[in-house]
Amino acid sequence: MYTIYHNPRCAKSRDGLKYLQEKTEEIEIKLYLKDGLTEMELEEILKKLNLSPEQIVRKQEKKYKEDLKDQNFNFHEWLKIIKENPKLLQRPIVIKDYKAVIANPVSEIDKL
Repeated sequence: MYTIYHNPRCAKSRDGLKYLQEKTEEIEIKLYLKDGLTEMELEEILKKLNLSPEQIVRKQEKKYKEDLKDQNFNFHEWLKIIKENPKLLQRPIVIKDYKAVIANPVSEIDKL
């Protein structure tokens, strides 16, 4: 079973989902902008990605540029920021078992 954190309005996310659908039918789609994210869920994603919270933030987003750039936040502060602003999350994130990738480019999915 694959899980994809998906934003249907994002071309890269749509490409990732299409690529995944060509490989398998066992997909759980998480519409994180609609359903939200918990801090615990974010922690699990980070463990599987083996990345820090700041590494999964979209730095081209207006919120980041205006309010977060050049700021120092600790791990839990970043989790809260991402939870409250899920648009900041890089996408798509694809998880299988104990590993995850940011599927940009979509070929990153093959690493799972």
